[in-house]
Amino acid sequence: MSEGVTFDDILAARARIAPFVHRTPVMTSAYFDRRVGASLFFKCENLQRVGAFKFRGATNAVQYLGQAEADRGVVTHSSGNHAQALAAAAGQRGIAATIVMPRGAPAVKRAAVVGYGARIVECDPTQAAREATTAQVQAHTGAVLVHPYDDPRVIAGQATAACELHEQIPGIDVVLAPVGGGGLLAGSCLATRHMCPPAEILGAEPRQADDAARSLAAGHIVPVSNPDTIADGLRTSLGRLTFPVLARELASIVCVDEAAIVEAMRLVWERMKLVIEPSAAVPVAALLSAPDRFAGRRVGVILSGGNVDLGRLPWQTGST
Repeated sequence: MSEGVTFDDILAARARIAPFVHRTPVMTSAYFDRRVGASLFFKCENLQRVGAFKFRGATNAVQYLGQAEADRGVVTHSSGNHAQALAAAAGQRGIAATIVMPRGAPAVKRAAVVGYGARIVECDPTQAAREATTAQVQAHTGAVLVHPYDDPRVIAGQATAACELHEQIPGIDVVLAPVGGGGLLAGSCLATRHMCPPAEILGAEPRQADDAARSLAAGHIVPVSNPDTIADGLRTSLGRLTFPVLARELASIVCVDEAAIVEAMRLVWERMKLVIEPSAAVPVAALLSAPDRFAGRRVGVILSGGNVDLGRLPWQTGST
């Protein structure tokens, strides 16, 4: 697959992963509609296999491999959801997976990776350490790198969530998704431009990890530096493949405070009875923090995942 992901690549990814992934539901909430003054449609990737949209991209990447490559196994670095997704996708194909995880990654995500049969190699919680440790593993084992977001196979797979959304809810005015490395958001941009060209595409990002917003403002990638956000899945920098897509297609990024993320997460649990993780709550926080931006519009919101450490819920005393 070429580095420039095409809509044909996305259609091929849909066919390739169809036997393995869930077509997740779209849910609505009268409560959130009233709060925002909009018609909101929540694409529930928290109900995807492994509890996150990441399973789409990981499955596409693993199933794309030729047998000679697959026999070498796969490796990646991830704080959690891509780790679980690649471990599960590799197990599904019967190949080895090594996951480089930063120390301090949520226990629930570490346990899931091990449960799917992958090997964990720990590293320091910095982007440089992740990449260096992954390179060492790759050199030692010969494993194929499946990058968490800066991989055309992964981007094409993530784009299938937005494809489903547009089929389920035609004529959306706005697509809103969280942004960390940009794989989901870039994929959503590519799918939306083909399936619903008039739609506005917005990103949502923690203010304490706002490197994507700063990168787009600067016109080049501004690496994240010690991001201090509860949204652990959004602590990574944009990639060289995702940045140009977002720079070309994205209307803007809405940045939200930590307290707004926690409030949004709790409200979704209480009002919609959906378990979402902090990263998935970020676009909901964007809706609640800037309702005028969305008032009177039909908004598709991608709830990216639902993997939460139930022993450390962010609204519990001492858990943040």
